[in-house]
Amino acid sequence: MGVSSSSFKANSKNLLIWVGFFTASLLVYYFLSSGDFSFLLSYAAFMRCFGFGLLNYHMWGSKTAKGVSVKTLELYTLTFAARLVSIMRHQGYLPFDQTGDWFYHCVEAMSLVAVLLAMYAIFVPLLPTYDEKYDKFGSLHIPSEFGIVYLVGPCLVLAVLFHPTLNREWLSDTAWTLSMYLEAIAMLPQIYMFQKQAGDHAGTVEALIGHTVFALGFSRIFELVFWLGSFKELSDHSGSRLPGYIVLVSQLGHLIIMGDFFYYYFKSLSKGLPMELPSANYGGFAAAEV
Repeated sequence: MGVSSSSFKANSKNLLIWVGFFTASLLVYYFLSSGDFSFLLSYAAFMRCFGFGLLNYHMWGSKTAKGVSVKTLELYTLTFAARLVSIMRHQGYLPFDQTGDWFYHCVEAMSLVAVLLAMYAIFVPLLPTYDEKYDKFGSLHIPSEFGIVYLVGPCLVLAVLFHPTLNREWLSDTAWTLSMYLEAIAMLPQIYMFQKQAGDHAGTVEALIGHTVFALGFSRIFELVFWLGSFKELSDHSGSRLPGYIVLVSQLGHLIIMGDFFYYYFKSLSKGLPMELPSANYGGFAAAEV
């Protein structure tokens, strides 16, 4: 009886969270959108912002940073900063929908603020609760705190070499492309952290952290759908469509990275139980540190 009651409460809470989000989504679509296909970009941004809002609610409400990867937050900070450098100055990568007039900018800026707020929480009031010993992605041959260079470096090189030219300005086009590449791999440290935790303890993921990771990962599906129909626009100055193909491949790669997580997330929701990840090589990572 106790288990059934607990499962019912968990299901009810999960349902309320997503009903609230989808209700807000409908309001945004009805009042702010012109119904253009490019609304998918704004919707993806809105879902990301929702995810980081949930993360802050969890961290500040429960007074704990347990299970949250600083490295993933650092990568998202760079992602949003690079994207804002592009979209605040030019219009080439903005949704054609009315939400591209101001809503998309605001949501991306709010997401950046939310990520910075979460990082502040980890480094200042919630530092004693941060699981630094599990947040070790990229610690091979360099101090762990600089681990994201293994991800940022290749993304930066690719963005410089292969970027579309919708804004017709090198900095703006490169910044937007960098944001796409970074976002594709930003979740790797978090998934790696889940794997390390599952190896030492039961692989249970706190509900709101699970919702956050799902929202961030699933939002990429909407962007992928949009760019599948529009990637021909992502050509470089010579007319080559290679940058568009690389953007698509990066987004597909992100979904592959998130595949296992999505499976266990939906499995936990269907049963109304806490999300549990297997301890053996979850996410395709070996037990050794990267």
